[in-house]
Amino acid sequence: MGPHPAVAAIRLAVRRVLHDILNDLPAPGDGHPATVGHPGRTAERPPSPLVPSPAASSAPPAPPLVLVACSGGADSMALASALAFEAPKLGLRAGGITVDHGLQPGSDLRAEEVALRMRGLGLDPVEAVAVDVGRDGGPEAAARDARYAALDAALERHGAAAILLGHTRDDQAETVLLGLARGSGIRSLSGMAAVSGAGGRYRRPFLHLDRQTARKACMVQSLPVWDDPHNTDPAYTRSRLRHEGLPALEKALGKGVVEALARTAQLSRDDADALDAWASQAEASVRDAAGRLECAKLYALPPAVRRRILRRAAIEAGAPAGSLFARHIEEVDRLITGWRGQGVINLPGRVVAQRQGGRLVIRQG
Repeated sequence: MGPHPAVAAIRLAVRRVLHDILNDLPAPGDGHPATVGHPGRTAERPPSPLVPSPAASSAPPAPPLVLVACSGGADSMALASALAFEAPKLGLRAGGITVDHGLQPGSDLRAEEVALRMRGLGLDPVEAVAVDVGRDGGPEAAARDARYAALDAALERHGAAAILLGHTRDDQAETVLLGLARGSGIRSLSGMAAVSGAGGRYRRPFLHLDRQTARKACMVQSLPVWDDPHNTDPAYTRSRLRHEGLPALEKALGKGVVEALARTAQLSRDDADALDAWASQAEASVRDAAGRLECAKLYALPPAVRRRILRRAAIEAGAPAGSLFARHIEEVDRLITGWRGQGVINLPGRVVAQRQGGRLVIRQG
């Protein structure tokens, strides 16, 4: 008799992502592929970044390491258990990181308990990392920034190939709705990518699985889980959306809203990727010999392509991407489409945009 359907679903999702990670690893530079221990299969992989190459040491290279970011909640505990089960079958090492945000009394003890549970699953190395959460962008954004900074540092410290994140289809639906409420563009509506971060370091195996599947997998495996009280605190926007907004939408529109929003995210991502590629190709054609943006040529482009070029130019000039909103780009766009002799447009990061002699100049003020 095989595993429970929920357990089988999470293991399959993780197995597929681990195969992708193995396939994405660069081949060894000496032209002799290293084999990963998997029955009936040979795969190419490089030595771990923290292990000397065969040329420098006679010891065999350590297998690649994959980490899981685990909060102790049902989603990430289900992910940790699936990684611990699947990684050895593919010749991979599996480890875990839990981040203590320090936002609740006893959070340090909670982090150590989560680390202990991950060790109990057979994960190694395992770390509990404490972070200082700032205030920029609000509490949720600040905690997220601190968490990802800690995960980036852990990946570099351990020389890991990737970090798995436990975001589910429900999380994806919430992200789409939050982007919609902000009036953001199609990139925001595309939600979270299955692969993201520098070099594709972050992987999200559960974006096609619902939250209940992960919780059921924990229950049938007798895995203890921790429900973060912040997830039910109405002071947080995502919490209100989860417990009030989405249920109201399902009541008004019927079941299937979460699945439809997740589908919207994927379709939006495909469209956004295509428009980004178009903008990259078109950018060279709208610059003069000195590299300055020509307003007449920008005007001839579709608005979605033109605004992507403007946004990229503003970021290259020093505007922080996270502080550059649609309203900023719309004001710069009016220098091209609604020119009436406007003055300088001030952008975040002390960047200014102005029109001079048929050219658009975006620079530090």
